[in-house]
Amino acid sequence: MTTKTLSLMLMLTASLITASCQSAADADSSFSYNDERFADLQMLRYRVDGFDQLTLRQKTLIYYLSEAALSGRDILWDQNGRYNLRIRRLLEAVYTNYGDSRQSANFKAFSVYLKRVWFANGIHHHYGSDKFQPGFDEEFLRSAIELYVPESELPLAEGQTVDEMMAELFPIIFDPTVMPKRTNQADGADLVLTSAANYYGEGVTQAEAEQFYLAMKEAAPDPAHPVMFGMNSRLVKEDGQLRERVWRSGGLYGPAIDRIIYWLEQARGVTESDRQAAVIDKLIEFYRTGDLHTFDAYSILWVEDTDGDVDFTNGFTESYGDPLGMKASWEGYANFKDQAATERTRKLSANAQWFEDHSPVDSRFKKENCRGITAKVIVAAMLGGDLYPSTAIGINLPNSNWVRAEHGSKSVTIGNLTDAYNKAARGNGFQDEFVVDAATRQLIDTYGDVCDDLHTDLHECLGHGSGKLLPGVDPDSLKAYGSAIEEARADLFGLYYIADPKLHELGLTPTADAYQSQYYTYMMNGLLTQLVRIEQGASIEEAHMRNRAMIAHWVLDHATQQATTQGTKPAVELVKRGGKTYVRVNDYPALRTLFGQLLAEVQRVKSEGDFAGARTLIETYGVKVDSTLHAEVLERYRRLDLAPYKGFINPEYVVTRDADGNITDVQVRYGEAYDHQMLRYSRDYATLPLVNE
Repeated sequence: MTTKTLSLMLMLTASLITASCQSAADADSSFSYNDERFADLQMLRYRVDGFDQLTLRQKTLIYYLSEAALSGRDILWDQNGRYNLRIRRLLEAVYTNYGDSRQSANFKAFSVYLKRVWFANGIHHHYGSDKFQPGFDEEFLRSAIELYVPESELPLAEGQTVDEMMAELFPIIFDPTVMPKRTNQADGADLVLTSAANYYGEGVTQAEAEQFYLAMKEAAPDPAHPVMFGMNSRLVKEDGQLRERVWRSGGLYGPAIDRIIYWLEQARGVTESDRQAAVIDKLIEFYRTGDLHTFDAYSILWVEDTDGDVDFTNGFTESYGDPLGMKASWEGYANFKDQAATERTRKLSANAQWFEDHSPVDSRFKKENCRGITAKVIVAAMLGGDLYPSTAIGINLPNSNWVRAEHGSKSVTIGNLTDAYNKAARGNGFQDEFVVDAATRQLIDTYGDVCDDLHTDLHECLGHGSGKLLPGVDPDSLKAYGSAIEEARADLFGLYYIADPKLHELGLTPTADAYQSQYYTYMMNGLLTQLVRIEQGASIEEAHMRNRAMIAHWVLDHATQQATTQGTKPAVELVKRGGKTYVRVNDYPALRTLFGQLLAEVQRVKSEGDFAGARTLIETYGVKVDSTLHAEVLERYRRLDLAPYKGFINPEYVVTRDADGNITDVQVRYGEAYDHQMLRYSRDYATLPLVNE
């Protein structure tokens, strides 16, 4: 195993920077969900309540899985951009060695820039995908390097001088025209050539990549059970020929993958069951071979392993970062079941066939037999890769359509993260500013948290698991629009059913009209408040934002058309009060009908692989932004002095061993500062060379 580490100077300085942090937050009385804030980001902490009640074997298993979840960190950084690892090393060397005033405007701006880069796992915004523009100038960075940083700590290429390194990396950092977008989704552009994400080699075009994988699909021996072609590789051009560099032990990202395998092997020795051990064995086999058939076999074993309390994901999972929606970013996390909260998801999964049968979509697109759909609420114990620091609050896997159809899916709602979000948002003035009236604010105050969780459950447990592709439809036929359409499908399923009397009958909603809180906040977010996450003048590009905008604007448009035709008030509308724009819902049942109509259309698009239909929906309703409304929302939000994005600082696990090296206890601690954690991760989990060709 090869492990690259930072210098002793970095290690010592990193410890000194936050030595005062200690573990003051370990005591319940001093724990705070809100932590450091910078730029457009608020750092939060999450509690791992219930960890102390686990057995020593379970605690040890979580510790090993947590180490595996952190060991792939460098993979994601390199996937997000080919210069990210070198730039991270450069910035951290300056941060830890800088000897001038750390209160100067330039150093403060430098610190903010580095913290944003840490948060995004690279030099592009984690959500909007635009490259960060430093608030300090080139001369400051040049001077800091020359005066304070030992040459041994700089990311010099072989034979490169310090000046040559700066000439190479400074345009990547400072020039806004160089690699401006991590993942470009602009209609009509060559999405591969114009994206900085490192999933394709130099000179590979979108047309070449699409044709390469189309040929592989057409040559597949078993079209009914296709592997997810391209999921775990970089597509490069060598001597004019396209070939894949597979991410596996002994291949691309091999040193990091070997480190992951090591920790998975440790976890395998303390699993809760033979079935869980078999899951880990198959994952290790996949990491060693890179064989996608093995990955499908692993996915089947993983989805069928539902008996234990401890669970994890680890690997190449979500394809949002690939402009073509095929290649998967690396992520990992460890968790254990929240026994009490899981009861609500158990009720949903037990009634999956009822929900499928009563869906408003065409019967041709419904599953006749909803197999293996399981769901639970979990306590996240560690976040890694593309789930850290920004993370999902719900997950549904596996992503393979045929595996889901024949073997089912596993869904989770991450309860301790939603709890942290909710507690951190108390009393911040957001609802007072953007919700139309006191009665609606009271509705949201009363039912908002429970309905938010329930919509997440419906989205992950049933929405992603619902419906089917027609025979012969390529799972990748929607191309760049596939992710947004899939998220819209799951959101709409949740929106349609959260208002269904069946949920009240199952005891999942406190009152028959509690769903109205979710309808209001969803429309408000899609039409107004999510605009605070994008820059003035920009279009919407991120898949989840496109999904929400598409749903909200389609519904608003069709509600307006219906009202004009019928001479009635629209089910939902935008209204002005005191010069401010608000969402007003006039007819919640009619709003549900519109959600159902759009769900039927989105499922048709998905099931038929209708690329033109997907493009029309997303480009018409999910991309464009009203500049006047956008400016108003940004100004109103600015006055609230809130951060539009939030992410998490991980807890630490402290292991006690006996004289023979056996683990005798594992304790969770919370007090680590953000910069300390990031520098520690760069020291302890630096697994890859700075250049991965």
